[in-house]
Amino acid sequence: MKGKRVLTGVKPTGMPHLGNYYGAMAPGIEISKIADESMLFVADYHTLITVHKKVDMSAMIMETSASWLAAGVDPNKTVIYKQSDVPEIMEISWILNCFTPKGLMNRAHAYKAKVQDNENNGKKDLDTGVNVGLYTYPVLMAADILSFNADVVPIGPDQVQHVEITRDIAQKFNLNYKCDAFKMPEFKVSIPDSVPGIDGRKMSKSYNNHIPLFEDAKKMRKKVMKITTDSTPPEAPKDPENSIIMDIFKVVATASEVEVLKKNYSEGISWGEAKQVLFECLDKQFSEKRLKYNDLLNHPDELNKILKQGAEKARALATPFLKELKSIVGVS
Repeated sequence: MKGKRVLTGVKPTGMPHLGNYYGAMAPGIEISKIADESMLFVADYHTLITVHKKVDMSAMIMETSASWLAAGVDPNKTVIYKQSDVPEIMEISWILNCFTPKGLMNRAHAYKAKVQDNENNGKKDLDTGVNVGLYTYPVLMAADILSFNADVVPIGPDQVQHVEITRDIAQKFNLNYKCDAFKMPEFKVSIPDSVPGIDGRKMSKSYNNHIPLFEDAKKMRKKVMKITTDSTPPEAPKDPENSIIMDIFKVVATASEVEVLKKNYSEGISWGEAKQVLFECLDKQFSEKRLKYNDLLNHPDELNKILKQGAEKARALATPFLKELKSIVGVS
């Protein structure tokens, strides 16, 4: 990442769970530590597509921001800001809209999925429930990236199309004006650690099988104790390759800790004891982060100050760039 500007965006969805942490947060934070320049934005305007209650939106923004800071984002190293605090992104988004073929939006995954869902449910109007925000979502994402001419965008496998669309739009603009205003961003695809939920399915809030990352210790332990197990007697040997407890433990524990628990499985360990080992491992890893998370939420002025300072740094980059773009298109 030498000489590269890395940009990551995260939609505010409230307190993350273990799957969010190991799948996206931890890898993203590690990349930020080795990048020359690192930017992280809370994509609140993206969330406005589906969240239309003020109190829910405000809470999710604060919880998500506090989560990333508690998880290890250093605001002295990484520029962390709210998308809505950088108005230049919205203006650049409109410029990009004017160079985006409608057909490109028709092929966007989120829109196609909604249309398919309507078709499956027998809706006559296949655009039922589709607002323009959802339809043009990829253009705003392109603006998020191109407003800062990011070099690298870390993404999951399902987000490759977004960066490809960003490159397509940027190229159309550059070709039209015979300029190189927009840099072609690269994407770095990370295959996230798959963390099963307490029922064995993929960990997800929608399945209600998740373990919240910063829940207090008692509630976290209660969740862990609900992990699905079989009726094997406590003293009987158990198969570590066929255990949800072990599947989660492999993600969160060290290699040596995993070997010790595997040995205990082979010698016979009760499911309750195995769950306690997992809980203690989680509590050890996240107790300090939990304290920081709660401290940030209990001091919203300090949290907002960090976000505002990040926005000022982001705008210092976006404002002159927008001026350059307006000059190129002839509206300045």
